[in-house]
Amino acid sequence: MEVSAWFWIGFHIVVGTILALDLGIVGKTSHKISLKEALTWTSIWVSVALLFNLFIYFRWGTEFALEFLTGYVIEYSLSVDNIFVFILIFSSFSIPAEYQHKVLFWGIIGALVMRAIFIFAGVALINRFHWIVIIFGGFLVVSGIKMLFPQKGEVHPEGNIVLRTAKKFMRVTENFHGDKFFVKKEGKRYATPLFLTLLVIESTDLIFAVDSIPAILAV
Repeated sequence: MEVSAWFWIGFHIVVGTILALDLGIVGKTSHKISLKEALTWTSIWVSVALLFNLFIYFRWGTEFALEFLTGYVIEYSLSVDNIFVFILIFSSFSIPAEYQHKVLFWGIIGALVMRAIFIFAGVALINRFHWIVIIFGGFLVVSGIKMLFPQKGEVHPEGNIVLRTAKKFMRVTENFHGDKFFVKKEGKRYATPLFLTLLVIESTDLIFAVDSIPAILAV
């Protein structure tokens, strides 16, 4: 499968535009997202993904379209567990509903960056050590088992090493300051609990990426 540089340029422009629309429309003002609004946007983004899958089908054929769809379904299924973990994190930090979208949005930006790094590293490993596909296949099996038997548990963000390190080296306010991640008090910059929540979300998603990316590369 040969993909031109122009395709990747266009792809990243489209993705960037979508993220800008999400931040500019949904996240323009801090508000509690209703179930109706959430379902509407979910339907829109799923439709966009399926349209892209249709584009792959007509451009490169059934095999690559099926690979994309399989990877999309795997990631979407695994993201259900992520949602429950994020809800527990928000609950632990007592994040108001109207601020949660901003944390998730920037969390997604970080997730995209981390996944891009993992994917490029994974592809490089496969090209150099083809047998590693067997290991990635094992991750795929484990991911499938997790889908069938979701685990229930509690989240204890206070034990997160990233959070503990941040508290050690950063000034942190006790209260929220709207939807701001940082504020200035007496000429000094302070992180807010919202930023600490973002750090926990990002570090948690890093663990999810380690779990899911090998499964995707095995497809």
